[in-house]
Amino acid sequence: MQALLRLSQVIDDFMEKLGKFTYWLVPLVILVGVWNVGGRYIGRLVGRNLSSNLFIELQWYLFAIIFLLGSAYVLKHNGHVRVDVFYGNWPTRRKILVNLLGAIFFLIPFSILMIHFSWSAVIFSWQIQEQSPDPFGLPRYPLKTVIIFCFSLLIIQGISEIIKNVAMLTGHLHSADEPISDQAT
Repeated sequence: MQALLRLSQVIDDFMEKLGKFTYWLVPLVILVGVWNVGGRYIGRLVGRNLSSNLFIELQWYLFAIIFLLGSAYVLKHNGHVRVDVFYGNWPTRRKILVNLLGAIFFLIPFSILMIHFSWSAVIFSWQIQEQSPDPFGLPRYPLKTVIIFCFSLLIIQGISEIIKNVAMLTGHLHSADEPISDQAT
């Protein structure tokens, strides 16, 4: 179990670094958004549009990358949306079991399906070097690749979560909430 917990720690450390990198994309997407809006309005005053499709697409590409790369980081920090009406009042042991079963039966299979169904579209996009149809638009194939990368990261983080939840259920690791032994099932 200790070897698996070390693997989980390596995965968690990587996701933490990736999350910190993703943080730095947020100010960048804000700056691009401000440029797009400012360029449009200031451009009207000077009689020339100071923005372009490149910046508009860059803004939504960055947003998509933040959302996609951030998903595994959010999973690591247990920040995904839940039905807290039920989950919030459950004992720690039940929460751990639900997290474990959710990762095994929902997260990982869903992520595998997303990779499976995205794969051919991403490959085709690379084969044709897919570009935006808009003038001065960006290439689409790198962004489509992030979809596969994102769901691969979710699988990897899901494995880390499974390891940690099994370790908590077997008493090898304690929950951040409270000790397992104090909770009823």
